[in-house]
This record gives sequence, C-alpha cells and structure tokens, in this order.
Amino acid sequence: MPQPLLVAAAAIMNDKGQVLIARRPAGVDQGGLWELPGGKLAPYETGFQALKREIGEELGIEVIKARPLIRVRHSYANKTVLLDVWKVLEFAGEPWGREGQPIRWVAVDDLVNYTFPAANKPIIKAVQLPDEYLITGNFADEQDALARLNRALEQGIKLVQLRAHHLDAEAYRCLAQAFLGPCQKAGAKLMLNADPELLKQVDADGIHLTAARLANYDQRPVPVDKWLAASCHDAKAIIQAENLRADFITLSPVLKTPSHPEAQALGWHNFNTLTDNAKLPVYALGGMNRQQLDRVFGLGGQGLAGITQYWS
Repeated sequence: MPQPLLVAAAAIMNDKGQVLIARRPAGVDQGGLWELPGGKLAPYETGFQALKREIGEELGIEVIKARPLIRVRHSYANKTVLLDVWKVLEFAGEPWGREGQPIRWVAVDDLVNYTFPAANKPIIKAVQLPDEYLITGNFADEQDALARLNRALEQGIKLVQLRAHHLDAEAYRCLAQAFLGPCQKAGAKLMLNADPELLKQVDADGIHLTAARLANYDQRPVPVDKWLAASCHDAKAIIQAENLRADFITLSPVLKTPSHPEAQALGWHNFNTLTDNAKLPVYALGGMNRQQLDRVFGLGGQGLAGITQYWS
C-alpha cells in the first residue's frame, strides 16, 4: 500500500471567532473548492514545521501559537492523504492571498455554506466543536439540575449532553425542554441522550447515541441539520459511528473510573491509535480532568468529555 501524502493544514482563528478559508485555483485537483490553508510536508519536516512554512508562504503571516486539532486519513480514487490539522490561536501580520488565491474570514456556523474537499469534512466538524463536553450526572430534582447546568454554562461550557437514564420518557422530555432556554441563551449546543424521535418534540441541537442504540441503526437517524454523536469503546463501534455519518464520538474509558470499576481502561496508547484511525472528532471520556486537555490534544483528541469535572 503506498504511503499517504502528508499534508499540514491550519484552522486559523481571529479574535471574532471566525476561521480563515481559501479557495483552490480552478486548474488544480479539486479546483474551485474551499479549504483550510496549508500544504505538503517537505522531507524531514514535522507537521508543525510545515504548517509555519506553508502559512508564511501562502498568507504572509507568522504562526505564534497553535495546538493540534485533528488528524484525518482519507482515500480518494487516485491517492490517500493524511491531514495533520492545527488550530492557530495566535499569529502576527495580516493574512492575504500571496499566491493569488481568494481568502475569506467565515463564522464557524457558516462553514456549512461552503463546499470543501471530502477529506475536509471531519475537520470542519472539529472546528465547530468546543474543547469540552459536559455530560450530566446525578441531581436531586429539576431545580437542582438547572442550577448545576447554569453554573457550568457560566464557566464557559458550550456543549451539553443531557444524560438521565433514571427518568421516564415524559420526565426526560420535560427536563430537556427546560434545558433548552439556558443553553440557547449561553450559545451552547444541547445533545439529548435519548431516542432520536424525541427531536420531533424537543428542538435540541442533536442526539447522542448510547453504545446499544448505536449498534441498532443502519442509517443516520437524525436530519443533517442536527448533530449526531455516539458513545464508542472500540474500533468496531467507531466504524459503525462513521457509517452512520456521526459528527463526533466519545471514546471511553480512557482511564479507570470509580463509577465503572469493572470496565477495562483503554489507556493512552490505545486512545491515540483509535483516534488516529478515526474519521471524525473524538472526545476522551473516563478518568479525565482539565489538566489532561493538552495531552488529549497531542494524541489527536478533540477534547475532554465528562461528568465530575463539570457537573459536580
């Protein structure tokens, strides 16, 4: 099997939360499509070295601060590419198309209005997703649940999964409806850990499938304008999530957790291997805390998912 073409790419963010995209020239492969700026690695270059060089050559700016975002392997009819994507958090200079390419600052939520090469699709999802994913834990009643939610939102949480398996269907629906207002006011997305049919009654942002629900579907169970996430524990589940065109997954347990002491932990090496082969953003779940966020980024993860550090 031929080695994949190694490409470094950059999700360059400005202080307005917009991302920079560029249009490919008409006469090249996939010409006319939009993409994140970047280019091929030269011999003996690391992804970050190539990124800095390519961004300087293409846009005339200097990358000051960046962190890994996602690595994507994608096979086209004539080649396989491995995209090493970095999120540029700080740069010097004013970007312009030094090679004559049109460039544009675009709001993250507006990226869906642009056509990208197929390999870029999981990258666009990763750009749209935050670093942290709150999963609700125990609560005494609806008032307690809303108080915990509001505290988390005040601390900057932008992605929430309402997980409450102890509630019956009607109680869950009522709580989900109550969660909508605070999440929308804070600009946070609300994922329902429930039957996808519930989206017809509660206009949340998407559905998070349990491992059991994930295994029961053979096609995407939510519309394309809603997010689909899934709980995965191994490579087989990740492939199933990809087949359903899920937007992101949680992968667990990375480390041992008091709540599931019987579960075999993946460990960091297996997390890295599974994440590197996944074709969608992956949140690390199980035994996580915020001090491990940089490690998760370095191993290819989208960020952290958890209950204790956000909900307790």
